[in-house]
Amino acid sequence: MIFTPTDLAGAFVIDIEAHQDERGFFARSWCENEFTDHGLNPCIKQCNISFNHLKGTLRGMHYQADPHGEVKLVRCTKGAIVDVIIDVRPDSPTYKQHFSIELNADNHRMLYIPEGFAHGFQTLEDNTEVFYQMGSEYVPDSACGIRWNDPIFGIEWPAVAKRTISQRDQEYSDFIA
Repeated sequence: MIFTPTDLAGAFVIDIEAHQDERGFFARSWCENEFTDHGLNPCIKQCNISFNHLKGTLRGMHYQADPHGEVKLVRCTKGAIVDVIIDVRPDSPTYKQHFSIELNADNHRMLYIPEGFAHGFQTLEDNTEVFYQMGSEYVPDSACGIRWNDPIFGIEWPAVAKRTISQRDQEYSDFIA
């Protein structure tokens, strides 16, 4: 695997190293030792799938408050998304900065998201599926969110004819520093 640091402290884009032949390819998508060697939390306690019927579906911006902060490894297994993270760690040098990347079924890229980041995505195609490996279990009482279009972050989401967002995600408040 190829680990490329993003501009946000502790977040990485991870590319597979495909070994190809006439059958297709084989690649490793997770290895505890490689994650540990890069200083990343290798713990996986839960895996989730998000299936989205429509292009323009937006989920986010979600995170879990301490002491239940969660590491995420996100990969788009069908279709395509723009994946967005925001550093909400007050002591971080990249506090309140965001990063976005296209993840899709063809590029096989993954995004490693450390604890203390809000995360969300918007689908770029109908019938898109996203696979998450989580470093902690979901704790409903620790679930938090930030409004997806809070002007303090200046996220430029892809333009769509119709955006589908849950009521809960629409009602999150602006970020309070």
